[in-house]
Amino acid sequence: MLFVILGLPLIVLITIGGLVVASWRRPELGVVDGRLRPCPDSPNCVCSLASDDEHRIDPLPANNGTLERLRQVLNEMPGVQIIEEDENYLRAECSSSLLRFVDDMEFLYDSEAGVIQVRSASRVGHSDLGANRKRVEVIRQRLAKEPSA
Repeated sequence: MLFVILGLPLIVLITIGGLVVASWRRPELGVVDGRLRPCPDSPNCVCSLASDDEHRIDPLPANNGTLERLRQVLNEMPGVQIIEEDENYLRAECSSSLLRFVDDMEFLYDSEAGVIQVRSASRVGHSDLGANRKRVEVIRQRLAKEPSA
């Protein structure tokens, strides 16, 4: 009985702790052959270059200044930190407020299509309950608003 009272919560804490630590390791991401990497089979990722409905999300519209505006929007979002950027690519990490799980967001300016390709994925777990899709849609809405002067 003492094991159930003390042991079960300890096992839960160790499991959650392991997932949190695992989410701190940066995965190998970036642009490969001019494209963002595809999503894994799990439903915790969205990408504008995906062909299946589960992972597919529309790219962000692009025009003059959109990448700079995107940087501004990301910097205003709580828990988001830009960790890599160049003139056409931006990578950010988003930490959850409670358990500090980390999701990766990538944005690639696609001059041929005139859009910003986007990928957002959880580092651990199977399902994200739609968190990555919601986050990209919030970014889309914020980009559509006029920047504050």
